[in-house]
Amino acid sequence: METVREEGIDTLSSLEQRIQRAVELLTSLREENRELAQQLAAAQNARDEAQRETAEVRNNLNEVEVRAGKLSEEVEALRDERKHVKSRIEKLLSQMDLLSAS
Repeated sequence: METVREEGIDTLSSLEQRIQRAVELLTSLREENRELAQQLAAAQNARDEAQRETAEVRNNLNEVEVRAGKLSEEVEALRDERKHVKSRIEKLLSQMDLLSAS
């Protein structure tokens, strides 16, 4: 009878140890889960911030491209105007040369 009782106590003790290990494991896993959830939230916040910054940079790039296009058009218009002015000055100089030759 004593052996059966000792085996029962050993079995109960073994079960208690396994339950204790399971509780410790569960506690550890819950803590790890909390830490991972915090890391995930931080990573998501960083991603969202990076997306906002990317959108801002894209908007700025679009504005710069529009401005560059306008400046390019303005430069081309100024070149055309310069050619026109140069042509008129050459014409006037030519007429002055005719007057001084006469």
